Amino acid sequence: MNREVQAKSIYGGQAVIEGVMIRGRHVYTVAARHPDGVIKTIVRDVPNWSTNRFRQIPFIRGILVLSESLVVGMRALSYSAQVSVGEEDDDEPIPAWTMALTLSFSLGLGIALFFVLPLLLTHGFIDKFTESSVLSNTGEGVLRLAIFFAYLGLIGFMPSIRRVFGYHAAEHMAVHAHEASLNLNSTNLRLFPAAHPRCGTAFLLTVMIVSIIIFVFLGTPDLPLRIASRIVLIPVIAGIAYEVIRFNARHSSNVLVRMGTIPSLALQSLTTRKPDEGQIEVAIAAMNAAIDGDNARST
Repeated sequence: MNREVQAKSIYGGQAVIEGVMIRGRHVYTVAARHPDGVIKTIVRDVPNWSTNRFRQIPFIRGILVLSESLVVGMRALSYSAQVSVGEEDDDEPIPAWTMALTLSFSLGLGIALFFVLPLLLTHGFIDKFTESSVLSNTGEGVLRLAIFFAYLGLIGFMPSIRRVFGYHAAEHMAVHAHEASLNLNSTNLRLFPAAHPRCGTAFLLTVMIVSIIIFVFLGTPDLPLRIASRIVLIPVIAGIAYEVIRFNARHSSNVLVRMGTIPSLALQSLTTRKPDEGQIEVAIAAMNAAIDGDNARST
């Protein structure tokens, strides 16, 4: 991957409430639709700790990126929520205790649903029919994937989430267009698919697959120890998953890598919807603001 492509591939983001967040090298931006139809946009510096020298250390950087994504994502969601209901959009910082409480609850719920629940189901059912630790841990992984797919499928029936999925697709299309060096307009964005190889959905699927590989070697100790191992190893799994995604991005022209990304691209059919013109307009506003913000801080 040449330097120009690498520079363009630093942009990524997420869908928020009636808006899009785009993260660049130096800044992240949030563009959200106000009830009066106006697009409100903010530009903020990325957290300093996410750009330090530890960002260059393999596996450690994956944990930093995940932590940064959670913090920035929470701030972006808070801002977009305010704008979407017409409240004052002064982007006041979220109090540290509120941030910590919200992140703790969200992480706890995710761990309970996607790590503890599959293990409890495995312990209560699969382990009754086999003494093989390999079969037990593999079955747990299959259950984890099933719960993950079911979760994504079910929330897609919620109208508000379907709106978010539309913004999700628009964000991907804006990134695609920028990486292709095309002008950011609706016509050019619609040339590209709603899925993107570096999507967070791809990261989550990679986490699920890596967890199966790691847990299969842990045997079947007592249930409390098994639960503890799942929780303690989450940062390790996240670090490995990030390196896999990073490797795929750097070798995207390789045929085998392209084949390996097919499942994650297919999965994004559950987390994206065809965006309308208004959603594309918001994604373009967020991307342009991120590019301009990076350029301003690079001069």
